[in-house]
Amino acid sequence: MSDVNVPIGWRHEDNALRREFTFENFAEAFAFMTTVAEMAEAADHHPDWSNSYNTVTIALTSHDKGCVTQRDSSLAEQINTLV
Repeated sequence: MSDVNVPIGWRHEDNALRREFTFENFAEAFAFMTTVAEMAEAADHHPDWSNSYNTVTIALTSHDKGCVTQRDSSLAEQINTLV
């Protein structure tokens, strides 16, 4: 992972890029997840994630490579444009 950029706000932990997002309410969190889902589909690269009321937790890793790759960093940077 040494040559992969860790975008602002994300951390490299347990072989993934991870970030937690907090919103005003569930509707905002769900809208965010919907937009991220569209980005992920377009990139054909899908997050591991969870939602609890107004909090969305995302982990990005390249399962096919067994590590964090540029695809993860690129998707994280795209996600950052939403907040």
